[in-house]
Amino acid sequence: MPSSDMTFDPSYAVAVDIGGTFTDISLLDRSSGAIWRAKTPSVPEDPSRAFMAGVEMVLSDAGIAAADLSRVLHGTTVATNMILEDKGARTALVTTEGFRHVLEIGRQDIPRHANLFTWVKPARPVPAERIHEVSERIGTGGRVLAELDEASVQSVAAALKKQEVEAVAVCLLHAYANPAHELRVVELLRAALPGVAITCSTDVLPVVREFERSLATVLNASVMPGVSTYISRLQERLTEAAAASPLLLMQSNGGVAGTEAIRTAPALTALSGPAAGVVGAVDVAAACGISDIITVDIGGTSADICLIREGEVALTQQGKVGNWPLSLPMVDMVTIGAGGGSIAAVKDETLSVGPHSAGARPGPAAYGHGGTEATVTDAHVVLGNLPHALLGGSMSLDLEASRRVVTENIARPLGLTPEEAARGILAIMNNNMVGAVRTVSVERGHDPRDFTLVPFGGAGPLHGCALAELLGVNRVLIPQAPGLLCAAGLLAADMKAEFTRALPTPGPVDQTAGENIVADLKADARAWFDLEEVPEPQRELRTRALMRFHGQGGEIAVDWGDSREATEDAFRAAHTALYGFVLEAPIELVTLRVEAAGRTDPVPPPALGPGKLPAPLQQQRVHWPEGSRETPIYDRDSLSAGCAVPGPAILTQLDTTSVIAPGWTAEVHASGALLLTRKD
Repeated sequence: MPSSDMTFDPSYAVAVDIGGTFTDISLLDRSSGAIWRAKTPSVPEDPSRAFMAGVEMVLSDAGIAAADLSRVLHGTTVATNMILEDKGARTALVTTEGFRHVLEIGRQDIPRHANLFTWVKPARPVPAERIHEVSERIGTGGRVLAELDEASVQSVAAALKKQEVEAVAVCLLHAYANPAHELRVVELLRAALPGVAITCSTDVLPVVREFERSLATVLNASVMPGVSTYISRLQERLTEAAAASPLLLMQSNGGVAGTEAIRTAPALTALSGPAAGVVGAVDVAAACGISDIITVDIGGTSADICLIREGEVALTQQGKVGNWPLSLPMVDMVTIGAGGGSIAAVKDETLSVGPHSAGARPGPAAYGHGGTEATVTDAHVVLGNLPHALLGGSMSLDLEASRRVVTENIARPLGLTPEEAARGILAIMNNNMVGAVRTVSVERGHDPRDFTLVPFGGAGPLHGCALAELLGVNRVLIPQAPGLLCAAGLLAADMKAEFTRALPTPGPVDQTAGENIVADLKADARAWFDLEEVPEPQRELRTRALMRFHGQGGEIAVDWGDSREATEDAFRAAHTALYGFVLEAPIELVTLRVEAAGRTDPVPPPALGPGKLPAPLQQQRVHWPEGSRETPIYDRDSLSAGCAVPGPAILTQLDTTSVIAPGWTAEVHASGALLLTRKD
């Protein structure tokens, strides 16, 4: 079914984002801007159960039926988890004769923070015995050097059948320059191996670099059966509920796509969760008239940091999932192991925080599930930053358990008070995140002081003021529902697809040859628009050129200009902004990419009415760096537009807790967001 089977901008749209602990749901009435939100426990053994339970919750709250839905959007970590946990299908790789060791050779480098002498290369995702060769050869430029020997393909098919593989990745040498042999191999294998998932690099990543192209194709193949089964289960549950709406899934590039596109290339969803949050943050900031932001998404295990300039989400093709580089277009962000569940430990009289996490079970000691390690959440409890109950009062915190694990594991070994130990835990956590923020800002030529910090996720608003002070940032924006922002991002996301073609041979910019390639890519994009029934006014195309100086090993993406000079000037400017210099070397064009987007019109939330600051719910002793003092706790949902909350204060709501530090003031924007400013 086309993903716009009804209307492109539907009246009722529901978004479901499934995390490791909770599933977040948002239902939007696009005609009025009204929104209903809910959280429900995730069901790891069958995520579709939590998916449908959450949908039914918000439908009940809104008083509508599933049949009234015109759009269902979903962010899932199914593909990500399968890759990280090595639980993909039994996969084989078919490659060109003589190149079966490409995956094993990989790249001659080690991870940035690994020890040169102790690092061990991880086992490849496909063992050597399941890598098969076919006789053929395409040369550089796409020239056929040796015709495909179809008998060798049949021999490989027989071997694959004997090995009982569940998925096959086909990646032939230089197939990006001439895909004829690769497509024929796929055709023959599909005929010989019915029921086996088969994919090829031409459909996944038709670009140069054999290792990255082979790896992306293998990872895509390994998750195809699992993702396809999961999508089918979701569609069955929606059908049982009488929902006829199309299902759209979040991609790593910050856009959504229909189920057929995801079945073909499920690896496109590998980093979709963090991408949805970034899209939501951009939408919230735009409603406040802010376009330059740094987002910090802090969950239970990790923190994702992204810089947005002039409201535009930048993409990269140098992402990683676990141990593996994944060169598919994805939102350019940095991820570190820092979250509410990050474990603090003392070793050799040195305090460290993360990257290991207590997870959902047992979780922090404060959750009362038997946790024995001190975590970041426990540090917040000891300092009084969290109220005594979360999730609208339905989840009580065990204050004594938090104090005990911080005292026994951290304070006593270091000779500190529990409060000093807790502040030390948060200081290390915050400084780890500041390093990541500098990676996406200072290291790329941006001054973080020129940006607004947007903390979100379940733990983000607890750290907003502290991070801003360390960075010298004077304004912090906290969304109306920070812990549910990924679901909100799904509602705001555009439909997106990328159409890429590597030049047969990288070389100087040839405007005529480039325009011919761009014309073909735009034709593919228009066909995709037609398939998805995207109305003409919502269609948008952007052409990008991936370029480098001769001798470099990586490319920079810039807009494709009307002339060779314009494109090269844009590349030099981008290179200078990123590295601070340009080389006296020829410029090479490597790849052209057309980015297609079906725009979703923004829906401003209903404006909050003005009102006075209400009385606090209660007072609670909080141990601030300046000293302990009774601090008011406010119900954030009771705050009206224009209300100014002076720090120190704590704001509590269903999905998170916000800390307003001394010296800061929080003002409620008409959109519902909080704008925090610091006194000079």
